[in-house]
Amino acid sequence: MSLKIEKKIVGYDVVKPEEDPVQVTRPIAVPDTAREQAKIIQMHEKVVRPEMLIGSTYKIKTPVSEHAFYITINDMVLNPGTPYEKRRPFEIFINSKNMDHYQWISGLTLIISAVFRKGGDVTFLVSELQSVFDPKGGYFKKGGKFMPSLVAEIGDAIENHLKMIGMIADPDLDERQQKLIEEKRREFESRQTDGGGDSAVGDSGFPEGAVLCSKCNVKASIFMDGCMTCLNCGDSKCG
Repeated sequence: MSLKIEKKIVGYDVVKPEEDPVQVTRPIAVPDTAREQAKIIQMHEKVVRPEMLIGSTYKIKTPVSEHAFYITINDMVLNPGTPYEKRRPFEIFINSKNMDHYQWISGLTLIISAVFRKGGDVTFLVSELQSVFDPKGGYFKKGGKFMPSLVAEIGDAIENHLKMIGMIADPDLDERQQKLIEEKRREFESRQTDGGGDSAVGDSGFPEGAVLCSKCNVKASIFMDGCMTCLNCGDSKCG
C-alpha cells in the first residue's frame, strides 16, 4: 500500500507490524520554545566572519622586553537584537616592536583563535596559559601580581577580557570580607607605625611588608595574629 505525503515531515515513528501505517504518519507537534531554541546561534567553526568585529586591545609591559605587547581580541556578537544576544571571542592578535618572540607568538595566536572559533567553553585557555613558567624566572606586574612568564601574562589579559564579556564570573568580595580586609589593613599599618616601623604603601597599593599570596598571586599577604591574611582576595589561614 502506497501513501502520498503532501505535508512537510516534522517527525516520524517506527512502524510495527501490528500498527496501522496511516496512524503512524501523524505529524508530531513541536513546541514553540523548542523552535525558538533551534534558532539560537552558538559559536562554532563554520560561523562566517562578518565584515566588522568588536575588539578590545590590552597593553602589557614586561621587564623581559624593552617594548610593550599589545593584545587585541575581537568578538563576534551572536543573536543580535534578541534576549540571547552575547559576545564571544573570535580571534586574537598580538603585536610588538620586539621581534624576538615573533615566531612562537604568531603560532600561539593562530592556535588560540582556532580554539575561539570552535566555540564551547574556552575559559580553560586561561588556566593553561597562566600555568606556563619561564625557566629564567617570573616578575611582578603593576599592581603587585606575580607573573611566572610572558605567556602567563597573555593568559591574564585573556582572563580579563572573558570577565568583561561575561564568560568568566568575577567573584566579588562580600561585605563581610571587605570589612575584614579593611580592619586588618588599618590594624597592620597602626602596629607598624606604633612600633617604629615603616607603614609605607608600595606601588601595588599594599603595605611594603606584604608578601606574595598563594591564592591570587598578588603581593598583598600580611602576617597578623598568628596567621597570614591577604588584603587583596581575603584569603586567610585563620578561616
